[in-house]
Formats: sequence, C-alpha cells, structure tokens
Amino acid sequence: MLIDYEIRFSSKRKTLGIVVERDGRIVVLAPEGLAPSHIAEIVQKKQQWILSKLHDSAKYPIEPMEKEFVSGESILYLGKECQLVVIDDKWFDGVEYNGNFHIARHTQLKANTVFRGWYTRQAYEIIKPLADSYAQSLGVSFNECRVSEMKYRWASCTPNKNLVFNWRTIKAPLTVIHYLIVHELAHLIEPTHNSDFWNIVAAQLPRYEEAKEWLRQHGNLLEIDF
Repeated sequence: MLIDYEIRFSSKRKTLGIVVERDGRIVVLAPEGLAPSHIAEIVQKKQQWILSKLHDSAKYPIEPMEKEFVSGESILYLGKECQLVVIDDKWFDGVEYNGNFHIARHTQLKANTVFRGWYTRQAYEIIKPLADSYAQSLGVSFNECRVSEMKYRWASCTPNKNLVFNWRTIKAPLTVIHYLIVHELAHLIEPTHNSDFWNIVAAQLPRYEEAKEWLRQHGNLLEIDF
C-alpha cells in the first residue's frame, strides 16, 4: 500500500519521527540531509502502525457541531459543562465566570471571538506555572510557553525548545492538562515515544494513561466551538 506523507526537515532533529495528525495527514519529521529514499524505507516499515492510527475512529471523529451562544447552552471548561447566561448589560464586553459563564446580549454575535480570547488567557495562566514546576522537577528548561490556535495537535515541543499548547485544551480536565504538559517536557529528554519516554512521564504522573484515554475518548468535544 502506498502511503502519502509530508516531510519536514529540521537541522535541530537527530532522529526521525512520524506523526499521524487528527485529520489523517501523515507528517515525517526528519533530520536535515536525510535521504528521501531512507525516509521512504522507514515509513514502509512503520506502515502497520500508521494504518492502525488512521483507522482509530475515536481519533478522527465526525466534525462536531458548534454551540449556540444563548442562555441555557452548556460550555465546557476544565472538564465540566457550565451553563451560559446571557445578561442585559450594555457596558459589559467580556466573559465572566463564577461556576457559570456570563456574556452580554450585545456581544452574542461576536461571542466566539470573545470566548476564544478568554480561554486563551485562562489557558496560559494555568499552563505556564505548571510547565515551570514540571520543568524544574524534570531538570529541563524551555525557552517559551505559548497558547495559540493549533489545527491538528493539542500541544507540541518545537526544536527550539518552545512549548505550544492548543487553547482548546483548557476545556479538558486538569489531569489531562497536566499530562499534556509533562508529555511535551519529556520530549526535551527523550524525543521518541519509546519505553524510556513513557517511564519519564509515568514518574511524574503515575496515572497518565487515564488522561491519555480521556483524550482518545473525548478529544472531539474539545473541537466544538464552546
């Protein structure tokens, strides 16, 4: 079977990695100068693993439906469904959270943008201190921590030692957020998902498999626009 894939070369990489994105695209992360013929050989050897990822229906769910910004709608935050309340307040332009969410009626048409900004700020405020703490525990350092839009990943650790997190992860339970942080920091020690890598993760989070399974089972819920 012929497998289509995209190659991304990096001068900072020492080993080859294969990523199956949530939309089914296959990306090969390769050291600069590695011969395409050698890459093709490795991809062929990993064919069964790639196909198993592609056929994981939970990993690639049907496109979720968007939420409506009306009173009574439920909005996911830190793993909990919180009720949205639309209020009449012409001076209020943002998002208020007190166990439930409040927005003003005049912001309903731009609520998606308003919520995205609020979620992004909240995600950074929660993730950055945790990343600092776990980095110290692991004995590693990173250059920058960012929260942004990521089309096909929940998080990544770049070759420049930058941590990037999908703003949507703030919808997941805190245990899942801890797992994503430790997962990316562990890559600063071990770049591949071998047994040493998972031992590093387990040393920090003995029950990490529960968080990993939550993402597999419920990750599609994070894709919904609130």
